[in-house]
Amino acid sequence: MNVAVFVRSLVFAIAQIALTVVFSCIALLTFPLPARTRYRIITAWSHSIVWLAAHVCGLKYRVIGREHLPATPAVILSKHQSAWETLAFQQIFPPQVWVLKRELLRIPFFGWGLAMLSPIAIDRGNARRALEQLVTQGRQRFAQGFWVVIYPEGTRVAPGQRGEYRVGGAWLATRTGTPVVPVAHNAGTVWGKKAFLKYPGTITVSIGPAIDPNGRKADQLMQEVERWIETEVARLGTART
Repeated sequence: MNVAVFVRSLVFAIAQIALTVVFSCIALLTFPLPARTRYRIITAWSHSIVWLAAHVCGLKYRVIGREHLPATPAVILSKHQSAWETLAFQQIFPPQVWVLKRELLRIPFFGWGLAMLSPIAIDRGNARRALEQLVTQGRQRFAQGFWVVIYPEGTRVAPGQRGEYRVGGAWLATRTGTPVVPVAHNAGTVWGKKAFLKYPGTITVSIGPAIDPNGRKADQLMQEVERWIETEVARLGTART
């Protein structure tokens, strides 16, 4: 084991826990505020964690394809390899909400703060109801000026592997006429799924051209997104230095 990587990862973990407790308490106090105001205050936590990852563990990042971002809210469909992208996307993209499983909101401190960010928390045990909820609440979030971030594989997938791409994000896009922005990255090569060790490197986040959902069926749109993401992930390779 690389001793330096272990020590830096330990320092990072301790600081992350401390910041999570503090910001969760702050998040609860933001309850009376408008959604956009709550977002600006609470996401200071994720900005702090990304800063720690860069300055303690050496996890830096670069973004290519920013010019592809539309001027209005969109559905972001992204590869999911790590916890890193769930944090860094709050720096990279406009104000956003996330589609996630309802159980996450029950996690002490973390879940409490997450609930204050107006996520679309679905019950995966009822697929039909989840799709209806996704469209209804998705429309509401778009009207508030939020983008919607969805990880179509549903869970973090190790580098080099591919999960099943679920149609929900494409369903939301086709039902609301909202453009889709596909996103690929290689964060999992330095910050793995449930991994304690964080390796130094430069993560690349690649933003693809926005896709107009009009005239496309949801499954066709998702297939197009999947092809672009998986091809781009393979091209990016590893982020480790």
